[in-house]
Amino acid sequence: MLSSLQIENVAVIQKANVHFEKGLNVLTGETGAGKSILIDSINAILGNRTSKDLVRTGAAKAVIRAAFDDVPPAVLDSLEKAGYERSEALTLSREITAEGKSTCRINGMPATAAILRELCGGLININGQHDSVGLLNPARHEGILDAYAQNGAVYQEYYAVYRELIKVKKELDAIITDEGEKQRKIDLLSYQVQEIEDASLTADEEETLMARRKVLANASTIRERISQSYALLSGGDDAPGAVDLLGEASNAIDGAAQLDSGLSAAAGQLLDLYYTAKDLSADLIGRLEGYETNDAELDEIEQRMDLIYKLKRKYGDTVEDIIAFGQQAREELDRIQFSQERTEHLQAEKHRLYVLARDKAEVLTQTRLKAFEELNRRISGTLDFLNMPGVRMTLRHTRGPLASHGQDSVEFYISTNPGEDPKPLAKIASGGELSRITLAIKNAMADKDAVPTVIYDEIDSGVSGKAASRIGEVLKQSAKDHQILCITHTAQIAALADCHLLIQKNITNERTYTEIHPLDTEGRVDALAHIISGDHVTELSRANAREMLGLAEHETGD
Repeated sequence: MLSSLQIENVAVIQKANVHFEKGLNVLTGETGAGKSILIDSINAILGNRTSKDLVRTGAAKAVIRAAFDDVPPAVLDSLEKAGYERSEALTLSREITAEGKSTCRINGMPATAAILRELCGGLININGQHDSVGLLNPARHEGILDAYAQNGAVYQEYYAVYRELIKVKKELDAIITDEGEKQRKIDLLSYQVQEIEDASLTADEEETLMARRKVLANASTIRERISQSYALLSGGDDAPGAVDLLGEASNAIDGAAQLDSGLSAAAGQLLDLYYTAKDLSADLIGRLEGYETNDAELDEIEQRMDLIYKLKRKYGDTVEDIIAFGQQAREELDRIQFSQERTEHLQAEKHRLYVLARDKAEVLTQTRLKAFEELNRRISGTLDFLNMPGVRMTLRHTRGPLASHGQDSVEFYISTNPGEDPKPLAKIASGGELSRITLAIKNAMADKDAVPTVIYDEIDSGVSGKAASRIGEVLKQSAKDHQILCITHTAQIAALADCHLLIQKNITNERTYTEIHPLDTEGRVDALAHIISGDHVTELSRANAREMLGLAEHETGD
């Protein structure tokens, strides 16, 4: 559960440290006081999209920290697999700079917004004001059924087959069926394959040819340099060479080493130099024969290089590109030449996958239909309690072509009065009715997941009187199994709170400051009295507030 939320420099909140309790946490305050900023802050801490507009004007950055207790095992497992410490006490933090840069941490360790979103989405379920409006969109109804059915594994089985079916369809569509075009393609590919295969290229051939061409083109210069080096090493009749001089130097130092053992190392080094120079001299004279001028070989290399150049202009920038082009052309040629056989195979595979996909789609369909039956029973019971007796919800369902989501087209229809035909939600539900229908669905959904904290943002919109009282009772009942945070404008719901937080806006020196205060009993009386009678609080409204708190305490046994 969410135990605390620290907010610094987020919009009109300069600094706030909010503590939440188990059960029903209610937040009240006048319109525009900043209640939605709490939702924005919690969304940010869960890794959802945010912007620099969240940063308070004049501040360098906004800082949000959230502490959680009794973290669900599934979330702990995900955190541990991702390399974070396994601890039932979890701290998340996020900083957003005035430039829009974001820094996230999990238990002090660096994270990204995407990691927060992936790993920590199982901590809080936020039901905003847009959820009621979103319920009017039939495209969301299938998702509600899937979430209630918890049929993720069934869907994945279907989608794996459907994806293979689409792959086979695409390959079939790509096969050339026009015989004239087919023959032209075969002729072109055959020519390209033959030309490349006749060249018998090897991957490093061009580099080898260029190196050999350089040697042959400079053979006379290389011979001249080798002969010069050999002459300097071996000497002649008129002057000793480097080998002879090293030999004399070695003999001289060897004689000195006989008298002083400290010169032994130097004598050994000079002797090594002598033998190295002698071996090198013999090696050089042996290499001379390898550098004869060979115009015929040079001409062959030039022709080969010219062939490679022409092939590169057609098929790629390197020899490796040419070879790869030839391999791809060969594969395409084989595929076209054997397209009839391949087509028959793909058509059979398409039929097999289609039948299998239909079967798995039907299994998926049945999970959705069964989910609606169970969900509808729970919704009907909750709506009866929420002062909407006789409301009847039906499912408009048709099977259609296979798609990524299955074969189903679903839409919730509703009849709000006995004897009326069910119609789409958008055409029949008022604001207050829609709020209660949304709560009934969300309340049923909450029991299906392990999310410990559920947030309702003005779920009582368009509702008052007895209906508001019943909404409060549903929230209070749900708060036995989940921590509930509820932003409300109705005294009936606020009176049932286990923890009542007041959000107040003040203007000081032409700057707006929003503060969040936990209320004691007298504070709650004042807050409820303001909700009941507005700015003109009277003793009667205070008495009504006390009575509401007393009744709530009596009914809940607190």
